Amino acid sequence: MEFVLWGSFLLVFYAYFGYPFLLMAINRVSRGIDYKSLQYPENLSVTLIIPVHNEAAVIERKLDNTKALSFSGNLQVLIVSDGSSDNTVQIVKEYQGIDNLTLIELEERKGKANALNAGLQAASGDIIVFSDASIMFDAEAITEIVRPFALPEMGCVSGEDLIEGGSGEGLYGKYELFLRKQESVTGSIVGASGSLYAQRKEIVTPFIEGVAPDFYSVLNTVEQGYRAISISESFGYMKAAESHKDEFNRKVRTLIRGITALFKKAKLLNPFSYPRFSLYLISHKLARWLVPFFLISLLVSNLFLLDSPFYQVLLLLQLLFYGVAAVAAFSEPLQRALPLVKLPLFFVSVNVSILKAWLKYLSGTRQEIWTPTKRSK
Repeated sequence: MEFVLWGSFLLVFYAYFGYPFLLMAINRVSRGIDYKSLQYPENLSVTLIIPVHNEAAVIERKLDNTKALSFSGNLQVLIVSDGSSDNTVQIVKEYQGIDNLTLIELEERKGKANALNAGLQAASGDIIVFSDASIMFDAEAITEIVRPFALPEMGCVSGEDLIEGGSGEGLYGKYELFLRKQESVTGSIVGASGSLYAQRKEIVTPFIEGVAPDFYSVLNTVEQGYRAISISESFGYMKAAESHKDEFNRKVRTLIRGITALFKKAKLLNPFSYPRFSLYLISHKLARWLVPFFLISLLVSNLFLLDSPFYQVLLLLQLLFYGVAAVAAFSEPLQRALPLVKLPLFFVSVNVSILKAWLKYLSGTRQEIWTPTKRSK
């Protein structure tokens, strides 16, 4: 049982701490590229695709934000309504101030992938930028995200979506962005920010319902021999989810789609064909998605080792950690009084959502219809 316990502990430790240190060690002997010094062609054309479903609350603000972008090239803006039943379409139709703005109305709601594919069919840009209505871009976001495409080997570039509010979610987001930055130095990221990423039009493949589009885009990019990176110079801001329930459900949906994408592109896990990327993919995605099972085996194996004071203390620490998360989940006042309790709450919530996603995936459940997450005003 000691082998099971320590094996589980080491795997959890590697997934969250060992892998970041491994990346930093790899990058100590490598030198990255200064993408800020690159310049895209003056005649570069870009298409911004924004799929929407019932986004009347934020769409005008998103359009104002888009109008304020400083990109000097040719920018085509496509708003694709996925069967919106609120006032979203009317707001877009009446909006003025964006020269090359097109509204694509899909009467029947078929999901985000279908909306993105409709946008791709109408896209004229050399570079396709994918976004959501809920993220507000920095004025230089488009200008910065297209710079790396000056390099012929660059196929996909992710920006950063920064969370306003929600200390647990915000800290976890910063951790993810740190990993992407390290992966970008000499390799490729294994996931993009779904609300802000760009891809060469020539390598974009049709999206599939039930598959995470941002993750799938990165996998397709690497499969075709291009690099995918993340840059901090291109960013936008998003509000935190309105509730833990909304955030939890969003994670489960995203994870099911991510697991589906990974198995569709399982050949990228082959270390002989993709030596560095397979290491990143296994460490960043697969190992992280197996952490809930390691946590369960860590707790259960600990129950069989209580004859030792050390293992008694270890069990108490585990129970205390989960206990704090459970109490915090049902106590908003505690979260406001002691913001640090959001960290165990968020960690447990993430891993419970992973476990639920696996159960749904293995039972054949797929998330077919996309519903944008409600975010605080």
